[in-house]
Amino acid sequence: MVYASDFRKGVTFDIDGEPHVVLDFQHVKPGKGAAFVRTKYRNILTGATREEAFNPNDKFPKAHIDTKQMQYLYSDGELYYFMDQESFDQVPIPYEQVEDAMKYLRENDMATIKFYKEVPFLVEAPNFVNLRVTETEPGVKGDTATNVTKAATVETGAVIQVPIFIEEGETIQIDTRTGDYLGRSK
Repeated sequence: MVYASDFRKGVTFDIDGEPHVVLDFQHVKPGKGAAFVRTKYRNILTGATREEAFNPNDKFPKAHIDTKQMQYLYSDGELYYFMDQESFDQVPIPYEQVEDAMKYLRENDMATIKFYKEVPFLVEAPNFVNLRVTETEPGVKGDTATNVTKAATVETGAVIQVPIFIEEGETIQIDTRTGDYLGRSK
């Protein structure tokens, strides 16, 4: 069980049988009246966010989230298949749950998949990936102004803003959390 007084960022708990994660919290002790915990939390399954005040003595069951590293195999157009590296079981996941991660995943790449009661609900690409630029406009020679960027399409189809000196065929490093260009791959 988790008490509301123990809430911290990242703590998972169940309300009405659904898992939630604490996004922000504040312990409040007003001059008059009882103390309370102002909490902002998100439903893990639906993504809905709520703000609510709880009594510090309120108890909630802890939501157990399992995390696995799995290999992306292929897509059949509707489902994306990932393989468990230990049991070799294949898990099909619908596009809505993999949409953000697929911008940065190629076949055979590893991804982090989060499960609640053995049902996958979130797919995360590695924090940093190296992808090849497949399409971009050529840079103009002599155009050396600082912080000038252009759009580049990488092999997964994602469009990234890159400096003007990046050319087609080069491999670049990308931060998948922000979608930012970090540099040329070594």
